[in-house]
Amino acid sequence: MQIAVIGAGIIGQTIALRLGQAGYAVTLIAPEVEPHMASTGNAGTIADYAVEPVGTPEVLRDTPRLLFDPLSPLALHRESLAPLAPWLARFLRQSLPAAAQRNRAALAPLVHDAATGWTALAESVGGQDLFQHRGALYLYDSAAAMDGARAMQARRQALGVDVELLDQAALEALEPGLPRGRFTGAARFPTTLWMTDPARMLDKIAAAARASRITARVTSLTQAGAGWRVTLDSGAVLDASRVVVAAGAWSARLLRPLGVRIPLISERGYHLEFDLPLADQPVTRPTCPVAQGFYFTPMDGRLRAAGTVELGRADAPASPHRWDVLERNARAIFPDLPPVSRRWMGNRPSLPDSLPAVGTARPGLLLAFGHGHIGLTLAPRTADMILRALDGGDLPPAVSPHRF
Repeated sequence: MQIAVIGAGIIGQTIALRLGQAGYAVTLIAPEVEPHMASTGNAGTIADYAVEPVGTPEVLRDTPRLLFDPLSPLALHRESLAPLAPWLARFLRQSLPAAAQRNRAALAPLVHDAATGWTALAESVGGQDLFQHRGALYLYDSAAAMDGARAMQARRQALGVDVELLDQAALEALEPGLPRGRFTGAARFPTTLWMTDPARMLDKIAAAARASRITARVTSLTQAGAGWRVTLDSGAVLDASRVVVAAGAWSARLLRPLGVRIPLISERGYHLEFDLPLADQPVTRPTCPVAQGFYFTPMDGRLRAAGTVELGRADAPASPHRWDVLERNARAIFPDLPPVSRRWMGNRPSLPDSLPAVGTARPGLLLAFGHGHIGLTLAPRTADMILRALDGGDLPPAVSPHRF
């Protein structure tokens, strides 16, 4: 059976790898790797604790401030407001208490034990040396924030997340590079892994995949008998028995002409990098100052400050002030950081309920996108779900493409 996988980010590459290992003939179709690919610019964290959807009652309460304050960790790209209005209406409904709790319950089994899947995948491609096993931290800067952390801990533990709270002394003993007295305490996620170079991991997966590669953009999909016809921007045509659309934030435009309408937008993330030897970096694990909504992640030869959410169109230009805010927040904690070495913005495909769309949309047409900021975390599990769908198995209803 010939399967065409559209998209060469971490989701598409991992699906191609897994299908090839299962004996399918796979063709991976994607343009040249683009600098704003979200698979390489993320915080590198396998976030097995990420059971909180973007939309929550707290976000709903603070929506005007969050969306229109340019300094907010969650913001709206203003020029995108009109085209995003229908998505935002869905998002606000998903932020209501019952919907948010339902989405938490659906996210929990998806991210649970993500480290095990990633460990097996990394070993299969020779990438185990790119992982660190020191957990991750959320930092809190006031007694009130620690009270909120206790509620967060109870909520996450009820969903099976391993999390412990640290007081100031324990935090500063664990991370002596943090400024003394700056943070009141922290939540520690001890089972979390992180990558020291997501781009190298993607390269290793691509090299190990038993897939032919076509470097092109897909311009259209049409049903052809029992299979599908894939038309490329070169004018060439590929016939496939099955097609998997894993084109990230650009997936919906391929599906719209088929009448498959998925409410997909870009959850734009930003990062800065400061060149520093690993031994000289001020933290030793992914560390998130919660009030500022970004991560410091130690990576090979550089410290990455990554995060924030800017809702917008995938084709909208970057917002330079987001980098300025990120740098200002980073230097407020570590004023002696060297000059910024690199700036990046990438498009994370986002759905209103913070859950991906995975599974069969039409006979022979499968979807695998919409993971938001947990695409890296869910790549092995998504590949397993696509393999199960091809074999006729059932998938969780919460990720069904038909739920919209």
